[in-house]
Order: sequence, then C-alpha cells, then structure tokens
Amino acid sequence: MTLVSFAYGCFLLVTMVGYWGLGGVGSRWKQGLLLLASVAFYGLLQPQFLLLLAGLTVFNFFWARAIAPRGQQQSLRAAFWIWQRFPNYGLGLGIFLNLAVLFGFKYISFTLSNLTWAWPGLAQWAIATGDNLLAPVGISFFVFENIAYLVDVYRGAPATVSLLEFSSYKFFFPKLLSGPITRFHYFTGQKRGSSGLLLDEGIEGLWLIASGAVKKVLIADNLGIFVELCANNLERAGSGDLWLFILAYGLQLYFDFSGYVDLALGSAKLLGFTLPDNFDFPYFSTSLADFWRRWHISLGDWLRNYLYFPLGGSRQGLGRTCINLFVVMFLAGLWHGAAWGYVFWGCLHGLGLGIHRVNEQLARRWRWLQRLWASLPGTIGAWVVTQAFVFLTWVPFRFPSGSQGRFLFQHLWQHQGDAQFTEKIYLQGLQLERSNFLMVLGLLLLGMSCAYLVQRQWQLQLNWVMKVVLVPLCLYGVWLLAPEGNIPYIYFDF
Repeated sequence: MTLVSFAYGCFLLVTMVGYWGLGGVGSRWKQGLLLLASVAFYGLLQPQFLLLLAGLTVFNFFWARAIAPRGQQQSLRAAFWIWQRFPNYGLGLGIFLNLAVLFGFKYISFTLSNLTWAWPGLAQWAIATGDNLLAPVGISFFVFENIAYLVDVYRGAPATVSLLEFSSYKFFFPKLLSGPITRFHYFTGQKRGSSGLLLDEGIEGLWLIASGAVKKVLIADNLGIFVELCANNLERAGSGDLWLFILAYGLQLYFDFSGYVDLALGSAKLLGFTLPDNFDFPYFSTSLADFWRRWHISLGDWLRNYLYFPLGGSRQGLGRTCINLFVVMFLAGLWHGAAWGYVFWGCLHGLGLGIHRVNEQLARRWRWLQRLWASLPGTIGAWVVTQAFVFLTWVPFRFPSGSQGRFLFQHLWQHQGDAQFTEKIYLQGLQLERSNFLMVLGLLLLGMSCAYLVQRQWQLQLNWVMKVVLVPLCLYGVWLLAPEGNIPYIYFDF
C-alpha cells in the first residue's frame, strides 16, 4: 500500500473517522486505535518485522524508566538499582543495544565483505547475509527515535509510564517508514482535543497530501524515468547528458523525499498532529551549513543535539570544530547506507562544512571578505558554489558502489555520446526531444524560484479557498498523468 494510492486514501479515511468518532471518550482509546491502525499499516508491508519493532519498543520503554533521574520512576528503582547508581553506563548500554540491532540488519554484510582481505573465509558469510538478510523499512528512523528518547530522559525529560502512549508514538504510521524523526515529548505534548478536526487543519492536511502527491508522482517519478534510463546507459551518454543526469537526480531526490514528507505531514494533520517539517527550500541556500539547516531538517537536528553537541560542538576551537563536523557527517553518510559511496558523500560534506567554518573565521578577521560575501555578486557566487558542490556530491550518493560514479566524473567534459542515446533515452523513453526536456527542467526550476520568492521572501501563503480549489485539481492531475508502474520512495532504502 503506497502513500499515493486509493487503498491508502481509504485506510486514512477509515482511521480518521474512527479516531475523531471516539470524541471525548479518553485519550487511551484514541491511542489504542492509532496503534492498531499503525500496526495494520506496517503489517501489510512487512509483517515479519512487527515482533522486532514491538520488542524494541517495549525494551526502550522500560529502559528509559530504568535510567531516568532519581526523582522519577520510584517503583522501578529496586528492580534496576544498578542503572540508578551508574546511569551513564545504563544510557550507553541502551544506545549500544539499539545500534546493535541497526548494525545487524544494515551493516553486517558490508562489514564482513570488507574484512575478507584479512579473513578470506568470511566471503561466504558476506554473500549469504547480503542475499538473505532484509532490513526492515524505516529501521534507521526507528532506532534514532529510540536513542533520542533515551538521551532526553537521561537529561531530565520525564519518562512516560504508559506503554500504550509510547507504542502509539513509535508506530505512528505517517512517520513510521521514513520519518520525519520526531521526539517523543514533542509528539505527545500536542493536545488531542475532543472537539473534532478543525476546518483549517483539515484543509491544510488535504493540501499537504495533494502537494506531496504532485511532488512524488508528477515530478519525482517522471524525473526518475530519465534518471534510471541514463544510469543504465552511462557509457552511451555524452557530457551534456551526464550534466543533465546530475541535475535531474538532485531534483528527483528532493521532490521524492519532500513529497513523502508532505504526505506524512498531511496525514498526521488530519489526525490532529503536527510533525516537524523536513525541508525549507534547500536548493536556494548560499552555504553548505545553510543547506543542512534546510535539508532533512529532522536528521540535522538529531545529529546536532545527540552527536555534534556531545562531541563538543564549536566550543573547543576551530580545529576541534572541524573535526567534530567531519565525524558527524561521516556517520551521517554511514547512516544512509552500507556502502563506501555513502561514506565518501558524508566525508565530502564534512570537509565542506569545515571549509565553510574556516571561511567564517577569516571573514570575521578580514572585513573585505565579509563585504564580498554580503554583496550581490558574492551571494550569487556563494549560491553557485554551494549548489554545484551539493549536486556533484549526489553522484556517489546515487552510485554508492563507486565504479559508475568514477566513470561519470571522468566523462563530464568533451565526451561524445552514442548516436543512439538520444533516440533511446529521449525520444523512446521520455517521448521528448532533448531540447523539450531541457525546457521542462527550466520550467521546473522557474516554478521552484517563484515558490521560493513568494513563500520565503514575500512570506505569502495560499488562503484556504485556493487550497480547496487546488486539492481536487492536483489529485486529478496525479491520477491522469501518473507514469506507469510504481517507483518506490528513494529514502525507503535508508
């Protein structure tokens, strides 16, 4: 059941009717209904992993109560007295056990294959685990939320005493598969009134679902056709085609993930919840640090609060700050997948963030440099450099194995493409001339620029009347113009 489907629409509608139909009978009934619906949702996708996720949920619920500060959870102190005396070790063990589950599903095959140079006998184990071990969808997001909850409780936030409340948060279906990563206390701190769904919440939820469907199906999936065709025929592509591929993949990745997030936010909004947004026009950022404040915002917040700050942040000098940034982005790359391409991507962003921090220090000393970056030419130049870096580093992200990425970089300049490439990719695959495809990309970039100007610079939003009119038009357009087949969400792999 995909998020853009008639089946999901019916599922969401039934859940909404049941949830709001309970009225003021009590939050526990609503939590139970949400948990039941979420378990059914995940069970239709990967029922074999429901017990694993349930086990992780129960473990983290009780473990958080065990490591809570002494002022909390008096009833558990006798049972878990050792962790009350040594809370640091309790937190560390809880984090380790969560990461062990993540490692076992996502990284064991990668680790074994990279150890075969020292122990050749591991090759058979690496192949066997790679062929037979399937990672649960959303396990990375699930584990990161667990760690955030344990750390928050250790720092003094109250540990919940309701397993039902914690389970309904952990399994909440709009965010279960690919986030956004949501803190427990942020989620449960929202009021669940008995007055029913407010009109503006309902309209906003439907608008987010409609806009997310447009982003995913009409934009990302159609771009994905070109990206996939080009990726499978790199040796035939010319340099111009490869540059188009880089641009198209960067746009596909953004619209695919942003579309999913809009669908998740809209679904949650229809149930009375507000999830954290994940994107804020990242392709209009003028520095790499600004990009990471706008791209996958919930992951950036997690990395900052639970990794960067504990490492010392920027409090211990420029050199240590750059090292911390590199370590954080190295781990961010590894979090995305078990392949050296993701690690390389993370390291590049770590180096880029370090260079940006050095540039900030130099700008504080040299006024002329500060004035340069503040000027219009400097701002434009900073945007060009930032986006060129971001889009070029998507290449190892798209080709994590490495060989295809190297081939692409080696042929970006003055490489003549195969004469059949235009025929097979543009005319047969896209049913467009190359010039028309360029025009489509140009119109897409123009539309993004207009949206940025209106929403970010002028601070204007569509009123509810316009949204009511546009929602059915968007959904009809998705139904009418959707490409054939079902292209999975890119971030489901992470």
